[in-house]
Amino acid sequence: MLAVARILRAGAKLLLLDEISEGLAPVIVQGLSQTIQALRSKGYTIVMVEQNFRFAAPLADRFYIMEHGRIVQSFPAAELQARMALMHTFLGV
Repeated sequence: MLAVARILRAGAKLLLLDEISEGLAPVIVQGLSQTIQALRSKGYTIVMVEQNFRFAAPLADRFYIMEHGRIVQSFPAAELQARMALMHTFLGV
């Protein structure tokens, strides 16, 4: 959280988040979700790499699935329900 605060204070409009929920208590993860939603509503662009699907899915506008360092699928959030079988295949979600 301190790193995010530093970036915001510097005036950045793009946040790159890598596994931001890893190792955190559920109550902290919930707070992060609210913070990310608030930043999005203020016009920030957020690129998030996250294995915690339940945390990331409600926050995403678009999904990219990578395998061996290559993007193998991409689709908008509106297609998530229709693509759940694909998600299960790649992620075991």
